[in-house]
Amino acid sequence: MSAMRILVLGAGFGGLELSTRLSEQFGQDIDIVLIDQSEGFIFGFSKLDVMFGRKPASDVLHPYRDIDKPGLRFVQTTIRAIDPANKRVETDSGAFEGDIMVVALGADLDPSATPGLLEAGHEFYTVPGAFALRDVLAAFDGGHVVVGVTSTPFKCPPAPSETALLLHDYLTERGLRDRSTISLVMPLGVPIPPSPAASGALLLAFAERGIDWHPGRLITSLDPERKVAVLSEGAAMPYDLFLGVPAHRVPPVVEESGMTVDGWIPVNPLTLETAFPDVYAVGDVTSVGTPKAGVFSEGQAAVVATQIASKLHAASTPVTYDGHGTCYLEFGQDLVARVSVTFLSGAAPVGDLEGPSAAIAADKVEFGTSRIQRWFSGIS
Repeated sequence: MSAMRILVLGAGFGGLELSTRLSEQFGQDIDIVLIDQSEGFIFGFSKLDVMFGRKPASDVLHPYRDIDKPGLRFVQTTIRAIDPANKRVETDSGAFEGDIMVVALGADLDPSATPGLLEAGHEFYTVPGAFALRDVLAAFDGGHVVVGVTSTPFKCPPAPSETALLLHDYLTERGLRDRSTISLVMPLGVPIPPSPAASGALLLAFAERGIDWHPGRLITSLDPERKVAVLSEGAAMPYDLFLGVPAHRVPPVVEESGMTVDGWIPVNPLTLETAFPDVYAVGDVTSVGTPKAGVFSEGQAAVVATQIASKLHAASTPVTYDGHGTCYLEFGQDLVARVSVTFLSGAAPVGDLEGPSAAIAADKVEFGTSRIQRWFSGIS
């Protein structure tokens, strides 16, 4: 009998973790086809490393061609159509069908959705946008910087706060902080709503560094002529440099598949199953109710791996998703905190804070290193 084929669409946190777990458990007894249009994986936090000149771009790209795992084949191609009823995709490299399909294509970023952003500002959430900002920041000679969110939901809710804090360090090191101001505009009432401790620590850090905090607001447009950011209530905020979080949307190929409701793929919050038999979805592409962040995609992928294993071995007992995730939070000054949060259906989210400290900064490095080793070479 031929091995069961698992189609994994997307090679981010979710797709890589799922593929790794299935390969580790089944080896050559399973046929995993991992499809992504990119040449390699980049951690979200690595974009900030490049943007602020801490690492060259070449150091943060992990080529998918380096993946070497039994039962796993990576295909670099663009997906043009998804047929969830038949678990089939059409790509630039032909059609692929599977016995089980997992959609892990994340959220697309759409800077053009915010009037004026492309003409009069910069965004730091796409890889090209963040990498281009390295030169933009290097040429900046001081002034008013606005870090602003343009829509909800958005990936990695701590990232705008991290950017403001790292920008403070960057301008200080360049001798520009005294003639610069930093404003952070976010739609959230506090920086990290599930964790009062994390929010309190960030608000204190903003106050200590003279970062202006504007909660409960969105940037709706930029006016290139007046060089102002227009806020949701109509106020205008002048700026010399605008760093924006662009609008997020489900990838068009997913929207066209008929899987979405209100813009995202609904799933069973415990099993990550979609409305289509033997089709799962994990990560940012879903409306599961957790933040759109890699660690939550990773946790969801682990659950889907056990669900698939239970289909292959009836004696297996699949686990269910607990809504838990732990992420790292840059405070600048080479200090990093760890935030653990849990989102359960029907209950208010809860979270805590550890740090910030230099020791946790070292743990963050190990976090990245260990995952690249597991996902690409199988070394644990």
